[in-house]
Amino acid sequence: MARTRTQLLMAAAGVAAVFTATGCGAADMTKQSSPYANVGGAKSVTLSVQSWVGAQSNVAVAQYLLEHELDYRVDTVQVDEVPAWDALSQDRVDAILEDWGHPDQEQRYVKDKKTIVPGGGLGVTGHIGWWVPKYFADAHPDVLDWKNLNKYAKTFKTAESGGKGQLLDGSPSYVTNDKALVKNLKLNYQIVFSGSEAAQITQMKQFAKAKKPFLSYWYEPQWLFNQVPMVEVKLPKYTDKCADEGAKDPDSFDCAYPTTPLQKYLNADFAKKGGKAAAFLKNFHWTKKDQNEVSELIASQGMSPEDAAKKWVEAHPDVWKKWMP
Repeated sequence: MARTRTQLLMAAAGVAAVFTATGCGAADMTKQSSPYANVGGAKSVTLSVQSWVGAQSNVAVAQYLLEHELDYRVDTVQVDEVPAWDALSQDRVDAILEDWGHPDQEQRYVKDKKTIVPGGGLGVTGHIGWWVPKYFADAHPDVLDWKNLNKYAKTFKTAESGGKGQLLDGSPSYVTNDKALVKNLKLNYQIVFSGSEAAQITQMKQFAKAKKPFLSYWYEPQWLFNQVPMVEVKLPKYTDKCADEGAKDPDSFDCAYPTTPLQKYLNADFAKKGGKAAAFLKNFHWTKKDQNEVSELIASQGMSPEDAAKKWVEAHPDVWKKWMP
């Protein structure tokens, strides 16, 4: 993100379960190869699937088109963000389709070892922040300045926040700056982890249904904004200096998350020898609206990723035909 997901993100275990997974964890994943590898000369591609639904939407559409238009067999593996880079470097997966910025891994694998190469922009810009529901911001507009958050700490208090205001986060496995921000901005808040993106969405929808106030770590693109309009709280302005100091000492972060054009990365050998599949993945480029359309079909309307991808593909040939090599 230059922001780094070293600043972030999310998991939706319930949604992710619908994908084929050859590994059940990042450590295991890096020891495995695609089950389709070397099967009778079959053309195969292995894609890394991050656990948030937007990333799953990228893979669902890419997989559908690779299989139905280019005659590839596609293996998908769910693996956490940082281990996914290790797996990509080791040729255990061929591509990551949505990366929010990992400077250390980019330096190690792209610049130094040259085992990974950039695959181009996804076309989607990502941003993480703290958000409140629009109905609460309309009634209390000053809440949108972080300096006034302590004024609303009691308003955001829950049974889980121990007498402080609740800042709702996703999974404890996400790498975020929230702990440092609460401490360094001297905010009377307790971070409460919902456990996953899916659980966080459920909780926010419950709050919204009851018109209750809430403060949540959240991000865009995300389909939930279509159903629960939210407004971002303005944290201290993001600066490169803050980011550089935070990279050296994560406990020092005291500024907002950056806005980041999301990127794709390919295994270097696959990029050279992957033929039409590699060319297609480099060409894959869509909008936040496109991604949210597929994400909402999966996460809100209960469609399988394959069916959601099929529906999108049938409706948007003008977009995806440009990706064909």
